[in-house]
Amino acid sequence: MNQTLKKRGLRFYASIYFKIIAQDFKSKMSYRADFIISTLGMIMTNISGFVAFYIMFQNFETINGWSYYEMLFLYGFSLIALTPMQCLFDNNWNLRYKVYEGDFIKYCFRPINIFFYFISEVFDVKGLGQLLMGSLTLAYAWNKLSLPFTVGTAVLLVLALITGSLFMIAIMNLAAATCFWIINSGYVMVTMFKFTEYAKYPVTIYQGIFRVLFTFVIPIAFVAYYPSYIFLRPGVPLLTCMSPLFGIFFFWVSYKVWMLGASKYAGTGN
Repeated sequence: MNQTLKKRGLRFYASIYFKIIAQDFKSKMSYRADFIISTLGMIMTNISGFVAFYIMFQNFETINGWSYYEMLFLYGFSLIALTPMQCLFDNNWNLRYKVYEGDFIKYCFRPINIFFYFISEVFDVKGLGQLLMGSLTLAYAWNKLSLPFTVGTAVLLVLALITGSLFMIAIMNLAAATCFWIINSGYVMVTMFKFTEYAKYPVTIYQGIFRVLFTFVIPIAFVAYYPSYIFLRPGVPLLTCMSPLFGIFFFWVSYKVWMLGASKYAGTGN
């Protein structure tokens, strides 16, 4: 009985999700010029990162033991790992406005999960440009590094990318949820998003406290460095082995904190 309800629930949420996304996509397509310009802008921004690596390595053969193509691998990996957050969870950027202006209350009285309803309202299509750029960069670096590609490595790659995505989504969920307790919390979102730039580099290039910060406090090292380590270096550190479990747990914690804030808002009405 419970399994039937769960299956029915999954079908229900999937149906609702695709209907909401279709409506959002239709709305965006009515402004095609804006969509094309923003998508091209996203691609050009990511290309600039590619160029920055090229210029950097004109003067250095390696950076702290990391070659040009290894750094490109991490860069492409991070772009792909960031895509689900960009495409599927972009509405987190609007959460504080909905809360401060009182519009969030409309999500509290629907017979579906508040988090699902709010997040699914927006699909950022231009994030697909980031996915394309990341995929091309990763494939190029993979080829240049002569890495083997088998069914096993493909499965590991998908698992690693999902792991990196879970950490990135969790970080932004927590940052967005601060608006339930903090006035003018926009700076938290902006600061956390800026930290994602550091996810594109190996954590070993940072010193002392920053390495600890990016591993255990703001865990951006788990967005690309630890999940992709298995492909780039012999031997697998414990943090790489445990990163999928850490990612699931961290996402669950972020969801619970987000829902706690939402329940607080629903209970007080402000």
